[in-house]
Amino acid sequence: MLLVDLLYFDGCPSWRNGLANLETALEAEELNYQINLVKIETPEQAQKERFLGSPSFRVNGVDLWPEEREVYSLSCRVYHTPQGMKGFPTVEMIRNRLREIFPTHQNS
Repeated sequence: MLLVDLLYFDGCPSWRNGLANLETALEAEELNYQINLVKIETPEQAQKERFLGSPSFRVNGVDLWPEEREVYSLSCRVYHTPQGMKGFPTVEMIRNRLREIFPTHQNS
């Protein structure tokens, strides 16, 4: 089973769209999964969780779009999509990253 964390904060207008696309992608890939919503509430929690912005997606502890940083904060995250910069990845982007990072989980 894939353990999927969606990290977000309340001030982000995009995390719900990110969650919807995540669920659609996981279903389309026919994966066995559990989604945990991780609400980031303080700058200290953002630093501790190495929060890359809302929404962020971790599968089995691996960020689907990792970045190296020294400072983490309560912020929105943007993604390079085929339609330009958006506040959440497309379903196809999530599906592609799942296939790249977890090829052995196909149809499990």
